[in-house]
Amino acid sequence: MIENQKIRPAKVIGPLGEALTVDTLPPPDTTRWVVRRKAEVVAAVNGGLLTVDEVCDRYSLTVEEFASWQRAIDRSGMPGLRVTRIQHYRSLYERQQKY
Repeated sequence: MIENQKIRPAKVIGPLGEALTVDTLPPPDTTRWVVRRKAEVVAAVNGGLLTVDEVCDRYSLTVEEFASWQRAIDRSGMPGLRVTRIQHYRSLYERQQKY
């Protein structure tokens, strides 16, 4: 993460290969978080476009909620962000950790 860097990129590559800028990110009043929107926000932070604090303020998220999105992407990719599959991916990850 480039969180402490003063110079930020104008755009980063999004989860689907498209260019993301601050203007193309989901609007601050977003309440319906689909997988693509969550992945875009995580990509923006990972690419240094925004900091975690800025994302949490902009979207009224907790740090824990955003961290869970990052963890889900790291573990299972974009499908891990699906709300209906959280338990499936969590148990799959825990089983993998045992071996």
